[in-house]
Parts: sequence; C-alpha cells; structure tokens
Amino acid sequence: MPTHIAILGAGPGGYVAAIRAAQLGARVTVIEQQALGGVCLNWGCIPSKALLSVVELGDKLKKADDLGLMLSGQPRYDLARMVARKNKVVASLVKGIATLFNAWKIEVVEGRGRLVDARTIAVAASDGTERQVQADAVVIATGSSWPQLAQFPVDGTTIITSKQALNLQTAPPRMIILGAGVEGCECASLFSGLGTQVTVVELQSAVLPLEDEDVSILMARELKKRGVDVRTGTTIQEVQVRDGLVRAQLKDGSTCEAEMLLVSIGRGFQSKDVGLDTAGVAVGRRGEILVDEKMETNVPGVYAIGDVVGKAMLAHVASAQGKVAVENIMGHPTTIRYDVIPAGIFTLPEVGRVGLTERQAREQAQAAGRDPEQAVQVGRFRYAALGKAQATGDITGLFKVVADAHSGRLLGAHIVGAHAADLIHEAALAMESGATVSTIAHMIHAHPTLAEGFVEAVEDVTGSAVHQLTKKP
Repeated sequence: MPTHIAILGAGPGGYVAAIRAAQLGARVTVIEQQALGGVCLNWGCIPSKALLSVVELGDKLKKADDLGLMLSGQPRYDLARMVARKNKVVASLVKGIATLFNAWKIEVVEGRGRLVDARTIAVAASDGTERQVQADAVVIATGSSWPQLAQFPVDGTTIITSKQALNLQTAPPRMIILGAGVEGCECASLFSGLGTQVTVVELQSAVLPLEDEDVSILMARELKKRGVDVRTGTTIQEVQVRDGLVRAQLKDGSTCEAEMLLVSIGRGFQSKDVGLDTAGVAVGRRGEILVDEKMETNVPGVYAIGDVVGKAMLAHVASAQGKVAVENIMGHPTTIRYDVIPAGIFTLPEVGRVGLTERQAREQAQAAGRDPEQAVQVGRFRYAALGKAQATGDITGLFKVVADAHSGRLLGAHIVGAHAADLIHEAALAMESGATVSTIAHMIHAHPTLAEGFVEAVEDVTGSAVHQLTKKP
C-alpha cells in the first residue's frame, strides 16, 4: 500500500508538493477550498504580470517615434479587455494543473479543510456536507491572506486590496496606495501607466525598503518619472470615505484624496481555523507555523510549507519547500538553502535580486569583527553602457554585485532594468555553486546581450571593467 499524503491547499506550494509526491510513488489527496494554483496564479503573480506586460508594451510604443517606428497617436488602454485576457491566461494555467493532477492520479477534494488530529483532515464542502480524509502524513499549505485592518476597512469599491485592483474594469482617475513594498510599487507602475494619478504612501524612508539602497533610489526616481507622487517617511493616520471619495490624513500633516485607496501593507498567515491547536501544532508569535529544516512541525508526520511558515513569502520558495517536505516524507532527506533565493519585482523597470544587500553584507562583516569597509567589495555597471541596451532603447537600469573581499565569493546581486528578473539567475547560480568574482569574470558572455552587464559589474569589483572608467589612465 503506497504512502498516502494529504495536502491542505493547492497553491504553488501545495500543487507542486502533490505532483512531486506522486512522482515518488505516493497516493495523494489535495484539499482546496477555492482554485488550483492558489493566490499566486489566480489573484497575484500571474494576473499582475499579465496586466503589467501590456503597460510595458505601451511604454515601448510611446518611444516608437524615437526608434523610427511611425505610429499615429498615443497608445490607449482598454482595461476590461486586458482583464479578460488575464482571466484567459489564468484559466489556461489552472487547467494545466488539473491536467497534471489527472495524469498523476491526484485526488482533489473541494472544501475547507481542518485538522482533526495529526493524521485526519475534516473537509467541509460548500453544500454543507463533510467528509474526512485520513493519511499517513499531512502537509499544510494554506498560504497567506490580504490585510484586514480595522482602520482601513476594505469594502471592495473605495478601499481595496490587490485582489480587487487586478479585476477593475476601468482605471480610477486617482488612487492612493498605502505601502511601497513589492506589491505597492508594482501596482503603482501598473495604474500610473494606465493614466491614473497615483500617490504612494510609505512609512519607511524609501520605496522598496527591503531592497538594496541603490535599487530603492533608482526605483523612486523611475516612479516619479511616471508621475507617481511618492511620499515616504509617513503613513495614513485617518481615512474618511464620503461621496465616493477617499480622503487620507497623513502623519506628516498633509492630506491626499482619491477615488480609491489600495491597502498594500503586508499579508497575514492563514493559520487560524485550520485545527492547529487540536493537532498540537506549534505556531510563532506572528501566527506562522514553526517548522524544522525538513519542513516538519513539532508534530511528527505533520509538515507545513509556503507563506504560512513565514520563511520567505515567495511562490517559488513555496514550491521548493513543497518538494523538500514530500521528499523527506518519502524517505529522501532534503533541505533548502534560504541564503540563495532569487526574486523578481515586476515594476517598470523590473528588479531582480539574490543574496545580501550592501548594507547587510557590511553589517555581517562588522558583527564578525571585520572592518566593513575593507571586508566587502562592490561593483556596478549601468545599462546605458551596454550595446544591447542602446540598440533596443532599454537604457534605464543598473547592475550591482556585492562580494567578499577575502574569498572573492559573491554575497549578493541586484539588477534594475529590462529583464532583470530573468538576468538575476546567473548570479543565483554563481552563488549556489560558490563561484568567485574571478571565476565569473573569466566566463565569456555573448555579445550583444544584457547579461554582459553582470560580468562588467563583477569586473568593476576589482576595477577591471572594460566599458566604464573606474581608474584614471
């Protein structure tokens, strides 16, 4: 009799775990209340990128005359048609997951699941019926939820989250975005491109406050170029909704008014009402499920993956954790490295990053008793100095690498510009394999490509970049 694994949730963690478990010979049951693919596929990663790709195309068309392509007038957007296309993309990908599930004979039980004990999940269906799923091991992949804050009551019309924002049929004349993190900056890029007057309010002193300082500075500049009113170092103290308008009073004494307020300040862990207390599963102070390096909780046989464990709230991390969990269940000891996780931010322009920021690297060096200025080396290279970037008109951007001065190993890489989220994977592979600055610099890069900017930034660490003047002749 094959091992039976029950997976609670079919997001990028749950569905990938299910397929990998089936590949390893397990019998798999997936419990999902909403849709295969979870938030990422249905209301997050894929929908936002489908819409942003249209605005990005529009940005290119606005520069057509400069490139010698003659068009009549400025591009106009039909948001309803954009959303309809987005929905087709999502439906196609959801169908693809269902096809894979059928091929691997993975059972899907629709309904809300709750742990009864460490081996049993009670599933309440929408029609009021309930059934129990018993398994040899359980994987909790319930993800995270949109913010629910009393001072910003989401009504879906004037005060919204990204879930409603990505389904709007028309762009509002004005929008306030509370939070300049990844989601807030992506939405600012999207709606400013559609013609909305966007005001971004961020408590921290910079947009994308968790990114490298050079990235934050460049992104703030680019948002302002798009007409976004960026207000950092403050937050919204009070909100009034009247006559279809949102009026926000900011902490710095200023005010702003718009037809919509988009709340984009973090997500909550979906760990409540899952039966964790009944099964004895421990949670942290933020509500995250506590797991070890095998993704196993304190209860043997109960594992947790994805956003709900609070490690790195990224879809691809959830997928990787899903593989780790089921591989351990099936007797294949596996762990995950959290220090080499690439990530993409799909603003306009894109951001790609992996590893430490310059500040983090210097802080770690200082904590280890090393001189932070001597222990860390930094290299930079501008997109504008690349032949490929000039040829395509994508000259806005920066490559930045952070390296250990003693070992030469790459500690982090940060890219802002066209295709940054794709380009960052070379740096991730270099870090994963322990490559040094010297090793990377000796790798021949094809010309003309944007990837040449990465090796030039690496060479800049030692002052040997050919296409920029780092030392006086």
